[in-house]
Amino acid sequence: MNEKDLIQRIRRGDEEAFKWLVDTYQVMVRNTCYGVVQDFDEAEDVAQEVFIKVFESIDQFRGDARLSTWLYRIALNKSLNRKKKNKFRGFFSKLSEVFEGGSIVEQERTRVLSDQPDEQMESREAMAQIRDAIDSLPDKQKQAFVLHKYEELPHKEIAEIMQTSISSVESLIFRARKELRKQLLTLYNQHK
Repeated sequence: MNEKDLIQRIRRGDEEAFKWLVDTYQVMVRNTCYGVVQDFDEAEDVAQEVFIKVFESIDQFRGDARLSTWLYRIALNKSLNRKKKNKFRGFFSKLSEVFEGGSIVEQERTRVLSDQPDEQMESREAMAQIRDAIDSLPDKQKQAFVLHKYEELPHKEIAEIMQTSISSVESLIFRARKELRKQLLTLYNQHK
């Protein structure tokens, strides 16, 4: 089913078409939400809100961008609004994943903590510090970083989603990494 047909069917109230849209995009939307709110349960809630918004506003979709780009925008906006409203915080599995990619959401879900209480405490503290460092990034840097690291999107697609240039996206990601490295290096040096 092509995008144009899908949109038309949803506009006509075709529940099967809407179910197909949700099934196709729910992981992408949930991961994007998770990248911002950093709590898996909270990301599930926000993802549901995203699809409700899509259903309610499908008539407003002009088709200037791809459907996935529109979904990313809604997911980012809903997530940022939720984060600002509730100030929920989550955590990341380990420092290396922040810079090396991989599906952080899946790593968190399948993560196994050590049986040693002191190691669990150290791990939680380190993850909280990483979370705090990412949370402290300016919104635009955080958005670009999340789309790049969580969704592994190319810079061009991130630029479309954020409605900016590719060079701006590259700059945002570069500055986010630089700031994270600086903050995390400071924390590391404090705990040597």
